[in-house]
Amino acid sequence: MNTVWETKKMGKFTLRYKPYTLELRHVFTVASFSRSTTPVVLTELEYEGHVGYGEASMPPYLGESQESVMSFLSKLDLSRFSSPFETAEILGYVDKVEAKNTAAKAAVDIALHDLLGKLMGQPFYKIWGLNPDLIPPTSYTIGIDTEEMIRKKVAEAGQFKILKVKLGLDTDKMIIDTIRSVTDVPLCADVNQGWKNKEQALEMANWLHERNVVFLEQPMPKEMIDENAWLTANSPIPTIADEGCQRLADVTALQGVYTGINIKLMKCTGMREAKQMAELARSLNMKVMLGCMTETSCAISAAAQLAPLVDWADLDGALLIGNDIYDGMYVENGICKLPDRPGIGIIKA
Repeated sequence: MNTVWETKKMGKFTLRYKPYTLELRHVFTVASFSRSTTPVVLTELEYEGHVGYGEASMPPYLGESQESVMSFLSKLDLSRFSSPFETAEILGYVDKVEAKNTAAKAAVDIALHDLLGKLMGQPFYKIWGLNPDLIPPTSYTIGIDTEEMIRKKVAEAGQFKILKVKLGLDTDKMIIDTIRSVTDVPLCADVNQGWKNKEQALEMANWLHERNVVFLEQPMPKEMIDENAWLTANSPIPTIADEGCQRLADVTALQGVYTGINIKLMKCTGMREAKQMAELARSLNMKVMLGCMTETSCAISAAAQLAPLVDWADLDGALLIGNDIYDGMYVENGICKLPDRPGIGIIKA
């Protein structure tokens, strides 16, 4: 695919976009697939000499591709808007151009927020009045692998105060036992819909609780609403909806089905709706997790602006790749650190 910037002039706005392929440091395996790369599309939104950066990341299950994202972006016409401060109107228009395409929409949302922050000269967490000292430690993801590779990955994650473990196959107990043979740090378990039986899921929840696993992410298929609700009612540890929670409209119906939700910019069209989801979940007394795909520091730094609002952060996506092209949010002793730069806080590396 052509990797030069496509440029679209729209009145006072100029949108640029191009495909890019992320190279993972290790083969990444979850309950349903393995991969060593992630396709993304990078965006730039320019207005009066100021440029905001954005990104769409497309892991396989989202159903988007570089081609679909670029096709969506080619259909946009922002010439009807005179200012990027017409944020609600701009993003409302973008959302209605086509259904779905949430990662493509996120690429515009992130670039627009970065642009707005640069125009105001402030990081977005400050514009939102959020305290970066409240950001919880980020987890680091250990994919499904052999005992040898799991030990290697855990050793590489020495600075992290919590690890996220991918489960959902018949190797679940081996993976946990292997990790526990080398570290006692708290774990969170992401099953990626891998368990199909509620009794088995509850048995595993109790077993994992005894091994200091602090919550279960998407234990059973999202369609198993009654079974997930039963598990939530009986589990000794919280349950979090991931595949089962995509956008703002999904949140209210999940009260009681899960303890909380996992918000990802690529699922929910970006920063604006992610903040709305976090605030709604809080009003419903639900826990909030902030997650990511494998992404550059662009989308990770955008998500991190919201991190003071959440209970758990899983913002390791840029740490899992070997060809990041931005410098932004970084991790120090397991804690996300936000640079004091305007917008989402990134510069080209």
